[in-house]
Amino acid sequence: MALQQEWIHTIEDIYALPDGERAELIDGRIYQMAPPARVHQKLVSELTQRIGGYIKSRGGGCEVYPAPFAVFLNKDDKTYVEPDLSVICDKDKLNDRGCNGAPDWIIEIVSPSTQQMDYGIKLIKYRTAGVREYWIVNPATGVVNVYDLEGQDRTCQYSFEDEIRVCMYEDLRIRIADLMQG
Repeated sequence: MALQQEWIHTIEDIYALPDGERAELIDGRIYQMAPPARVHQKLVSELTQRIGGYIKSRGGGCEVYPAPFAVFLNKDDKTYVEPDLSVICDKDKLNDRGCNGAPDWIIEIVSPSTQQMDYGIKLIKYRTAGVREYWIVNPATGVVNVYDLEGQDRTCQYSFEDEIRVCMYEDLRIRIADLMQG
């Protein structure tokens, strides 16, 4: 009996999706993406403004990109992700298509359909690709997991009420509850 072969997808398959349909590609497997909820988009917007404002006020060289923004994580045609927020400090990684290689800092806002991806597959992929810092923000639980992948490879867990110290920027603190108001 012959074994059934699993189809390996490439970036071309992502670009061939119908207009309006979003998906990510990890190790040749396509993962469909559901439209984000309002709170998800509010957090992405507020975090983009907060982090971008901080970087700009200090004359920093990093850039902040909210989703949808293409990240070709492994510099190959088998992995393509759209993190909710990407901070990229090496401008040589940027081109008109997106980011080629690992962003320095990635933030994912968890939704019910992405939970397994964000806490499992993406954590492993981001760690092995060289992402320095990874945050998982979960509006349903009010918890933020912060992974310092560059330093001690440690995890800290915070509530939305806590003031979270950004690993990459010693003097940047973010309190998610403040971003949720208004």
